[in-house]
Amino acid sequence: MDGIASALGDGARWRIVELLAERPRSVGELAELTGLRQPQTTKHLQTLARAGLVTVFPLGQRRVYAVEPAPLNALAHRLRELVGAIEAHEGERDVLSRYRATIDVDFAAADRERWADGRTFSFERVLPVPRDVVWRFWGDPDLLASWWAPPSMAVTDCVLEPKPGGRVVLEYRDAEGRYRSEGRVHTANKPEHLVFDLSVLDAAGAVSFTGHYDLAFAAVQDGTRLQLGLHITETTVEAAPYIAGIETGWGQVLDNLVAAVQTNRKESSP
Repeated sequence: MDGIASALGDGARWRIVELLAERPRSVGELAELTGLRQPQTTKHLQTLARAGLVTVFPLGQRRVYAVEPAPLNALAHRLRELVGAIEAHEGERDVLSRYRATIDVDFAAADRERWADGRTFSFERVLPVPRDVVWRFWGDPDLLASWWAPPSMAVTDCVLEPKPGGRVVLEYRDAEGRYRSEGRVHTANKPEHLVFDLSVLDAAGAVSFTGHYDLAFAAVQDGTRLQLGLHITETTVEAAPYIAGIETGWGQVLDNLVAAVQTNRKESSP
């Protein structure tokens, strides 16, 4: 497939294939129609032949080339697969566009320290498992690490000790760098209520902003309703891109939690 794509990546070779799609043609005819010199045309045809895109028919003193449909059909099939994948994940692009717009707004607003103090967010999800199972997904380090990071991020350190004074640590990385947050648990009433702080740290270890999280786990007919309230303090000017990503990021990680719970549920079923 790489050879086919590479061969078709040249404009002159693409034009030759277009002409051969109409009917087989000689080297001289192709040279005349493309405006190329005959040696150039021959080299392009040789490249197309090596990729399996054309076949040569020596006819006495003439060499006539014909296009081969099979490689083009394979390429068309692969392109249709790519288009299908793009359409299936078009929401990812929408998320990125919204995030970019939010960053622009927050950069304009971040003109002083504590510019976003008091800003609040709220999230809700219903998970198809009892509250004690959901609680474990917050308190068990391995389960927590399975969902508590946005897409494309790899968790490198993840702890939430569900007890008053317990540590909260979230560290993840991507190709651009490492991101670390630290905090403490204030309230842990299993399996109903969890309150903790988490400060996002900059590269020097200073606080960029602090999030204050209040989680309620309510038993409902379909399982557990998780309600997450968040307000932020200690905001710095440099925190603007992080704060702009809170709504998108937490939306994604809570979707990850739902998926992780469902996967765990299936694996645990007899």
